[in-house]
Amino acid sequence: MSEQSGTGRHPGSRYAEVVREILSRNPEHRIHPTLERVREACHLLGDPQLAYRVVHITGTNGKTSTSRMVERLVREHDLRTGRFTSPHLSEITERIAIDGEPLSRERFVAVFEDVEPVVRILDERAAAAGDPRLSFFEVLTLMAFWAFADAPVDVAVVEVGLGGTWDTTNVVQPDVCVVTPVSVDHEAWLGSTIAEIAENKAGIIKHGATVVLAAQEPEADEVLMRRVVSERCSVVREGVDLGVVDRQLAVGGQLVSLRTRGGVYADVLLPLHGVHQAHNAAVALSAAEALLAEPGSTLGAAVVEGAFADVDSPGRMEVVRRAPAVVLDAAHNPGGAKVLAEALAEAFTFNRLVGVVAVAADKDAEGILAALEPVFAEVVVTRSSAPRSLEPADLAEIAEDVFGEDRVHVAERADQAIDMALGLAEADGDVGGGVVVTGSVVLAGDVRTLLRVGR
Repeated sequence: MSEQSGTGRHPGSRYAEVVREILSRNPEHRIHPTLERVREACHLLGDPQLAYRVVHITGTNGKTSTSRMVERLVREHDLRTGRFTSPHLSEITERIAIDGEPLSRERFVAVFEDVEPVVRILDERAAAAGDPRLSFFEVLTLMAFWAFADAPVDVAVVEVGLGGTWDTTNVVQPDVCVVTPVSVDHEAWLGSTIAEIAENKAGIIKHGATVVLAAQEPEADEVLMRRVVSERCSVVREGVDLGVVDRQLAVGGQLVSLRTRGGVYADVLLPLHGVHQAHNAAVALSAAEALLAEPGSTLGAAVVEGAFADVDSPGRMEVVRRAPAVVLDAAHNPGGAKVLAEALAEAFTFNRLVGVVAVAADKDAEGILAALEPVFAEVVVTRSSAPRSLEPADLAEIAEDVFGEDRVHVAERADQAIDMALGLAEADGDVGGGVVVTGSVVLAGDVRTLLRVGR
C-alpha cells in the first residue's frame, strides 16, 4: 500500500478525521428514542442487517464476555463471524470485528465512507425536523451492519449499546436472543427498578426467536418470561435448562463442566477468572447450541474445548503486569464490583491489594466502592479520560465515607494513580502485593494504553 491515499491524504490522517467526525456526535448514552431513522438508513443501504444470522445480546453485566464466547464458538465451526461490542477499551476499531479481528484502520475508514452518504441524508432530515444528527452509536451500528454484509459473514453476534427497546441495534431480526443478568444501572435512561430495566431490555426479544436467559432476579425473570410468552419464543433458562455443574481453579483460569439442553460438557478449560465467567460460558454455549446444533444435540466436545481455550476478554480481570501484579477490570456498577471482589478473593492470593478507581459522574460510586472495600487494603481515586468522569476530590469524599480517611489517596491523573498504587502495594518492602484498576471501562482502557498492552 502506498503512503498516500487516493485523496492525497496520509491514511493515518484520514483515520483521525473519521474518528473525530464520529466522536463529534451525541454519545451513545444520549438516546433519541426512535428506531425509525436507523431503519430508514438500513433500508437505504439495502438492509445489510438482514443478510446474516444474528445472536442479539443484552443484560446489565457480562454482555461483552458472553458475546466474545458466542462468537468464538461459532467461528470454531468454520463460519465467518461479525462481532459488534461496546464500549471499546483502547481504540474505536475494537467495536467491529470480522472473524475475531477488529477492523483495520484502513478498513474502518472505507466502511465509514461507504455509509457516509446515507448518514448525510439522515442528518439533513433530522436537521429539518429539529432533531439531533445521528448519534455516535447509530453511525457505528450502521458501519457494523454494512461491514458484516460486505465481508460477508455467516453469523453476527451483536451486543446492545444501552437497554434494548430503543437501542440502535434493535433493528436486527435475531435467531437467538440472550439476556445476561439484569441489575440496576443507567437509571436515568432505563428506569430505577430492576423490573423497569428488564422491561426495556426485553425489547430485543422478537417473535419466533430462541431466548437464552441467564439467572435473573425474580422481578426481571417475571418481565422477561412475560415477553417470551407474548412473542411465542422458545426459551432456555439458567437453573432449568443450563448451568454450571462444576468448576475448579486452574492455571490462568478455571476448569468448568457445563450443562446445556444438549448434554454436559465436562472439564473444559476456560482461561478467564471468576465464577461469573463460568456462568457466562454456560449461557454462551447454550446460545451457540441453539443457533447451530440440532435440538437435543451438543456442539461436540472438541469444538467447545478448542473455542473456549482460545477465548479472551480484555479488560475483564485481565492481568497486564506482574511483580507487582496489575489487574484491569471494567466493572462500573455495584453488581459488577461485587462480582469482581468475589473473583479477586477466589483467584488471587495477594498479601496486599490496592485499588485504583475512577467512576463516571452518573454512576453509583458509593455502591461500587462499598462492594470493593472488603478486598482493598487502600484505594487511590483518580479520573479517567472520559468527560463524565467524577472529579477525584469528589470521589475521595465518597471513598472516605466507605474506607475511612487513612485508606484513601488521591491522584489527578491515571498515570500518577498507577505509580502511587504500585508504591502502596509494596509498602515497607512487602512482596506479593497487587493493584486492581476498576470502576470505569474508560479507565481500564486508559491504563491499558499507558502500559502499552497488546502493542
